[in-house]
Parts: sequence; C-alpha cells; structure tokens
Amino acid sequence: MKPKEHIHHHKDGSIWAKGQMLNDQMHGYWEWFRKDGVIMRSGYFDNGKQVGDWTTYDKNGKVYKVTKMK
Repeated sequence: MKPKEHIHHHKDGSIWAKGQMLNDQMHGYWEWFRKDGVIMRSGYFDNGKQVGDWTTYDKNGKVYKVTKMK
C-alpha cells in the first residue's frame, strides 16, 4: 500500500500539519505550522511512531532544538 498525502487545517483554514498517512497512521515526514504559516515542528513517523530526529522551530522558523526519538 502506498502512503497518501494528508493535510490538517487550523479553524481559519491555514495549514496546521501535513504529511503522509499509511494504514490510517502517520508515516514518513510530517510538518506542523503556526497560524501565520511559519513552521513549528517537523519529523518522521514509522507506522504512527515518532522516529529519528525531531526539530522544533522558534516563531521565526529558525531551529530551536532537535530531539532524538528512540
């Protein structure tokens, strides 16, 4: 089965999160955004589980911290 692009929106219609879904679970690369469109967080899922490096960004979109998932 092939992953499908998935987008969640804020109530105002702006993009809140986007990534891939596989078997109704988050899979592959995902990004979350603030209402102003600036990236907030990004990382990878493997069948619904957070894996690898997850990046958190400040309000200007600059890297704030990177968290290593097990």
